[in-house]
Amino acid sequence: MTTVKIKRLGHLGDGIADGPIYVPATLPGEVVSGTLDGEHLRDPKIDTPSDHRVKAPCSHAKSCGGCQLQHASDAFVSDWKRDVVRQALAAHGIAVDLGDPIISPPRSRRRATFSVKRTKKGALAGFHMKASDTIIAVPNCQLVHSDLTAALPMVEALGVLGASRKGELSVLVTRTDTGLDVAVNGGKEMDVALHQALSDLAREYDLARIAWDGEIALQRRAPVLRLGSADLTPPPGAFLQATQEGETALVEAVKQALTGAKRVADLFAGCGTFALPLAKDAMVHAVEGDHDMVNALDHAWRNAEGLKRVTHEVRDLFRNPLLPDELAKFDAAVIDPPRAGAAAQVAEIAQAGIPRIAHVSCSPATFARDTATLIRAGYDVEWIKVVDQFRWSTHVELVALLRRDN
Repeated sequence: MTTVKIKRLGHLGDGIADGPIYVPATLPGEVVSGTLDGEHLRDPKIDTPSDHRVKAPCSHAKSCGGCQLQHASDAFVSDWKRDVVRQALAAHGIAVDLGDPIISPPRSRRRATFSVKRTKKGALAGFHMKASDTIIAVPNCQLVHSDLTAALPMVEALGVLGASRKGELSVLVTRTDTGLDVAVNGGKEMDVALHQALSDLAREYDLARIAWDGEIALQRRAPVLRLGSADLTPPPGAFLQATQEGETALVEAVKQALTGAKRVADLFAGCGTFALPLAKDAMVHAVEGDHDMVNALDHAWRNAEGLKRVTHEVRDLFRNPLLPDELAKFDAAVIDPPRAGAAAQVAEIAQAGIPRIAHVSCSPATFARDTATLIRAGYDVEWIKVVDQFRWSTHVELVALLRRDN
């Protein structure tokens, strides 16, 4: 047996002792013992627990790979996520006061991707075990909305219908205002018999829509989400914020940052998470690389009432960012890139000198890198709000207001 003391948490949520030695499900200050296997301590036993250790609220926590931090108190996780942002900023010489993170409540995830495999007696649906391809059932999951856990029998029925004996289906289930929207990937080739079976299943479980390997197989009614005063029907599998509470926090922060703006560029706009609410008070130009998401955004805007003009453009902002002369007509911008950040686009924004920027990010590291570029161009960071939308995970989101006086 090897005994170690945990010094800190790594970016994947594992405890790290001197060595380094990585120990899952541990907290700083804990003394743990186990079998050393290279850099990992296997089958750890907690000899001296942290004051921040709590009983995991979910009965599946020990085996399920869906959460990493259920053994830690909410206060510890909030402080740790705030420190992740602080350290990322410090690496670029940036210091900003950070308030308490806004946390999504338990059982609030409105979308989840379940895995399902056929068995001798039917099918098994759930999440993968930690560091494993094995699927475990998660009927008592404390992360996703109860409508999603109630849908697990439907997911298993999809496995019976559409999975091969050796294959695995990936089933994305999204809770919308008009019912569940289901997107299946990795299934059998669609034929008449499968389509009829899916139609029967959709009626039995009152599904709004089923997509099969990227194509809409059937739609009983449009799956609708409310964005501001617009009703959005997203394309199958499109990016959406994971929780309503997280989306609300991000949107309200962006609106606060851009109060009074009249002409806004929404870059990496997706389906309009920010563009549509902002259009109540400002003209918005939405730029997104996915054609289907732009079409969904445009359709939602055209069918809404009381919104100012929303123009749109399909454009790969990594390879073809908006240039300073294109950005010059805007008095504000919101930018919400994927985890890789937006180095090319931020460089052009820095040259353009847009007075205000609401920067949304799901990666503190790339956020800090891109923010450093803007600071060198004369911007000041007025505030940063940390949003813990992915409860019990290591993911961190944030919104910042950057301002430059020209």
